[in-house]
Amino acid sequence: MKGKTLADVSTGPDWLLYAVVALFAALSILLLTGKGAWLIAGYNTASEKEKQAYHEKRLCRVVGGGMALITAALLFMSVFEDALPASFSIVFGVFVLAVCIVMAVLGNTVCRKKDK
Repeated sequence: MKGKTLADVSTGPDWLLYAVVALFAALSILLLTGKGAWLIAGYNTASEKEKQAYHEKRLCRVVGGGMALITAALLFMSVFEDALPASFSIVFGVFVLAVCIVMAVLGNTVCRKKDK
């Protein structure tokens, strides 16, 4: 007997998942253009002095790139839910965690301004 697929264990309408993918794609594009810093948790609540320590555009692009990777993975899962095993959701969770860790590291290294 064949194992369960993602489609077998998923609940809810497919259109809702595609709506989330479209929303994530729009937010990714907004961040990749260097705008939308107000979407970045922690940065939007930082004081002006703390914000001066970061390249805002670079930070937006790092977060936008990570968001785009997560969006692509979610779209992949949505399209191939009939073929992927149910255990692929664990792979997706690990992937999202890894992307978030990489975004945090890049945000605190590449996006920081150098001290003069």
